[in-house]
Amino acid sequence: MPHRDKECRTESKTFSQDLVAVINGLLSKVDFSDIRFRDDCAWAPRGLVTVALVWAWSSKVALKDRFSQAMRIARELSERVAPAKTSYQAFMKLLVRWTPKLRERLVCAFQSLMERQFPELFRLAGYLVLAADGSKLKLARTQSNERQYSPGARGKKGKKRRRADRARRRARSLSAQRQQAREKKADSPQMAFTLLYHVMLRLPWEWRLGPSDVSERAHLREMIAGLPADALVVADAGFFGYDFWSELLSSGREFVIRVGGNVRLLRKLGIVAESYGTIYLWPDSSAKRQAPPLVLRLVTVHDGRKPWYLVTSVQNPKRLSDRQVGEIYRRRWRIELFFRHFKQTFGRAKLRSHKAEHCECEAQWSLLGLWAMLLHALIQRQKENADLGSLSVARVLRAFAQAIDEYKCRPERGESLKQQLLVAVIDHYRRRNKTSRSHPRKKYETDAQPPKISIATRSQRKLARQLISRRPQKRLTA
Repeated sequence: MPHRDKECRTESKTFSQDLVAVINGLLSKVDFSDIRFRDDCAWAPRGLVTVALVWAWSSKVALKDRFSQAMRIARELSERVAPAKTSYQAFMKLLVRWTPKLRERLVCAFQSLMERQFPELFRLAGYLVLAADGSKLKLARTQSNERQYSPGARGKKGKKRRRADRARRRARSLSAQRQQAREKKADSPQMAFTLLYHVMLRLPWEWRLGPSDVSERAHLREMIAGLPADALVVADAGFFGYDFWSELLSSGREFVIRVGGNVRLLRKLGIVAESYGTIYLWPDSSAKRQAPPLVLRLVTVHDGRKPWYLVTSVQNPKRLSDRQVGEIYRRRWRIELFFRHFKQTFGRAKLRSHKAEHCECEAQWSLLGLWAMLLHALIQRQKENADLGSLSVARVLRAFAQAIDEYKCRPERGESLKQQLLVAVIDHYRRRNKTSRSHPRKKYETDAQPPKISIATRSQRKLARQLISRRPQKRLTA
């Protein structure tokens, strides 16, 4: 019996070995050969990425405690990739310097791994469907964060600032105090976060970070050039605009975007062979500057409670049917769940860094870390032919947290990191309807109104034909 126990202890792996195997599998195709630190730097690119990922995975509250755990696990690597002794400040200084290049390598590697491991789920109806949406992350109220991310602090200067200071010291009523508290909360530093999300695999694809007053459409326009040629962007009504849609169409990408009563569309412009659902977006401002109309297709989908009005750039229903358009937009809701997982389950609703450059680093590696954990969990479940759609984000996070906290221990039978990821599934009990709860709601939203559609006038048809004859476009053919 003692001999058999000795063999079991020799063959079993510790949690640190499991974590090293995870990192080696994720970074196996990443090329760090052209990334070189200073000659006197004891770090290696692979070691810096390893420490940064474990730093993001750690469930510790304090950032320095996360760093301490990450350094202990990084030293378990066979090669010397991290210095024997270093400080958190030195680590952050190096990470701020090299995060843009390292992030670019990891994003490309993870995207390629997704396509290579999940070819059947990678596309829907022949398109790489990417949901787009934005959110905001709270930041610590430090001078550095306020200078970089708070719009209120940047906007008030001179007399306005002094007037606001005097009004703040003046006695106010209860309603005025509440209004002041709301304004103070609105002026607190926040980081805008715009995400492109792979709706089939439920994983991130690309993102942009910036001050809280940056437009989500501006962020998405920055990412258009890097999208695959067969990408289809699905978004809510906030991503509307002639210039934005024109840029998407001119780049060769397609889109499905919800529209409401603030959108004005045209029918019967007569510049293409029209069918049922053919509509045009041609604001007066675009017509005045001689910009051609956009030929689109309107699809109305009913979800059982209210209709959705969706506009798609795919004009041929045989290429993308109305049913597929509705299904694509239904899957867009998964990006809202990812925001909840990232901010609540993963605990990144408020970042803990006090410097603006450290906040961006923390956000970037938190996103990369969550992406890496979920991607590895999907790969492990695919190897065992398990259901990929039932993956529980909370249980994946708990499995990695236990592996990091008990990195020196050998797991009991069935409690290794791999085994925990295989059973990390959501509860299948039926959720009750929560609409009857009496707690106050933060906001009340009215139902979306249908877009305003009018028939093109004779002058509009004449001008459209003139513009099309001057600028023939391939995208105008139905």
